[in-house]
Amino acid sequence: MKSVVIVAAVLLGFVATVSLAVSDGLLDNGNFERGPNKSDLRGTEVIGRRAVPGWEISGFVEYIEAGHMQGDMLLVVPQGAFAVRLGNEASIKQTIKVTPGEFYSITFSAGRTCGQQERLNISVDGDSGVLPIQTTYSSNGWDSYAWAFKAVAAESSLRIHNPGVEDDPACGPLLDAVAIKALHPPRASNQNLLKNGDFEEGPYVFPDTPWGVLIPPITEDDHSPLPGWIVESLKAVKYVDAAHFSAPQGRRAVELLAGREGALVQITRTVPGRNYRLSFAVGDANNTCRGSMVVEAFADRSTAKVPYQSTGKGGFKRAVLEFTATGSRSRIMFFSTFYHTRNDDLSSLCGPVVDDVRVLSIHRSRRLL
Repeated sequence: MKSVVIVAAVLLGFVATVSLAVSDGLLDNGNFERGPNKSDLRGTEVIGRRAVPGWEISGFVEYIEAGHMQGDMLLVVPQGAFAVRLGNEASIKQTIKVTPGEFYSITFSAGRTCGQQERLNISVDGDSGVLPIQTTYSSNGWDSYAWAFKAVAAESSLRIHNPGVEDDPACGPLLDAVAIKALHPPRASNQNLLKNGDFEEGPYVFPDTPWGVLIPPITEDDHSPLPGWIVESLKAVKYVDAAHFSAPQGRRAVELLAGREGALVQITRTVPGRNYRLSFAVGDANNTCRGSMVVEAFADRSTAKVPYQSTGKGGFKRAVLEFTATGSRSRIMFFSTFYHTRNDDLSSLCGPVVDDVRVLSIHRSRRLL
């Protein structure tokens, strides 16, 4: 009887451990709606290392309410009523429970205030990346960013740090809505040699934010939050959802925001000398991004320019590029030829949407037809 009790206790312990694992969505108080006690505030400055529930802070951190005025500037909070602002060298961190060896993506919303070169350093254990936030892609001054990491321990420390050194120590980025999502990288198949060609697997998208999620360049993130793909350029691309944008197929697509500076790339296995067909959809995101667009596609040594006349109200066309593999790996790449801005907000970058990207050998492709 004693052995049965011991086994039961072990099983209960295992279940308890599993139940504590992080789930997709906001972290504990990830939207900062639970704030410090009044005794832990000096004006807007937070006093006390653990004064913000769920978080540990370091340095000059402010608790900002929507509508707060800083001089002549109105500080906007994108979700809920509260956010935090990280001053010079300030940081917040939280311990998260993850599965070692698995990949995760952090999504957070951030806005620039008075500094011109604001950036955020996000890290989990040994992984880190510095994300510049001075380029604003949305009309309200806020953007959501994704950053990925590979878990090395069951308990990991997520830290978001402002490495800036502004003349005014109160200058620094606003931070709101921090979420996590486990990534499940899809595999290539006999239906598509590309991984995640439909972009359905990707970072967490906040359901109540209509501006999508920025995917940073590989230079700022060793592990892409868009499995199978990397952003091999200077600027980000945007991950958009069908709830707020037009996606040619399924629930997700990618918007190419930054002309030739925003290139989306995947390397796929091929057989040298074999002929392949790259097919994909090009459209617009239904976000008032109008005009003559061109998506440039590259497959191994073959290229194609696909024009698309956008009315800014959604829609797409399909394109095909045939190529011959010159090696055991072929490079697939997309970027927008031109820069575009939204017609209702000339300061917000936008661009063509790419979706439903497939690579098949021409023999296989004809069999499917």
